[in-house]
Amino acid sequence: MLDWTDRDCRFLHRLLTRHARLYTEMIHVGALLHGDAARWLQFDACEHPVALQLGGSDPHDLASAARLAAQWGYDEVNLNCGCPSERVQRGSFGACLMREPQLVADAIKAMRDAVTIPVTVKHRIGLDRDEDYAPVRDFVGLLAQAGCAVFIVHARNAWLKGLSPKENREVPPLRYEVVQRLKADFPRLTIVVNGGIRDSAQVHAHLQQVDGVMVGREAYHNPWWLSRWDAEFFGMPDKALRVEDVERAYVDYMDRRFREGAATMGMARHMLGLRNGQPGARRWRQLWSDHRHKHLRPSQILAMHRDGMTQN
Repeated sequence: MLDWTDRDCRFLHRLLTRHARLYTEMIHVGALLHGDAARWLQFDACEHPVALQLGGSDPHDLASAARLAAQWGYDEVNLNCGCPSERVQRGSFGACLMREPQLVADAIKAMRDAVTIPVTVKHRIGLDRDEDYAPVRDFVGLLAQAGCAVFIVHARNAWLKGLSPKENREVPPLRYEVVQRLKADFPRLTIVVNGGIRDSAQVHAHLQQVDGVMVGREAYHNPWWLSRWDAEFFGMPDKALRVEDVERAYVDYMDRRFREGAATMGMARHMLGLRNGQPGARRWRQLWSDHRHKHLRPSQILAMHRDGMTQN
């Protein structure tokens, strides 16, 4: 979710669900250790529980980045071993790390030695066209020995050559049975399934087989789905949220960030799917994505939308 689940996106999602765990976009350790760490690590207190997802391969650097995660108050640090992009491969991290399980195990141990918050891993079920179960089983087993207890498993292979990141989310077949087999073979581990999950019925079905579900792009493009999660999956009373109230709360937040110098369009893009399927949704998306309005305060754009609704 590079460039997607930034702090503004996560604030919006927290308005919709109180209990789902939120994850940052993958952040390379170099940006934290040698760049503007605050730019990447700042988050609103309301985001808890929130996990920092790291990209990297050097155990020492990953341990240092994990310390930063703990110092900044994150609830979890997650190592990405699933991103297949060529840019990430050139940096020797992401999915290609599944070829070096001992290096990953060393990194997990170094990170666990550095912090007390949970250290988790996100990975694929295999690489390229190899559908043998043994490599992913051994990968999970070795990392478990190093102290990792939570595995978020994208139920597709990562094809490291010949596919774009988008194609890597669509072309390799989904094999949820592999994730279920991992849970059967490692019953004491927390196994979370990821990939291709688009509705609540699928979530409920997966929760009969594994411990958790991670949803990425569907949650981003249709954020209003998240408003039902606390009642559906966490047993909480239905809050009967209204989209207008969520919109107003997010615009108030955007106004605060706007005064700090954040770009309106950059924040507004996260809520373009909020009114999907509702009357006037197309005009609403056009209004919030019109760059002629980029110098306006978000509350001014919201007023334009509501004036238009009144006139109609």
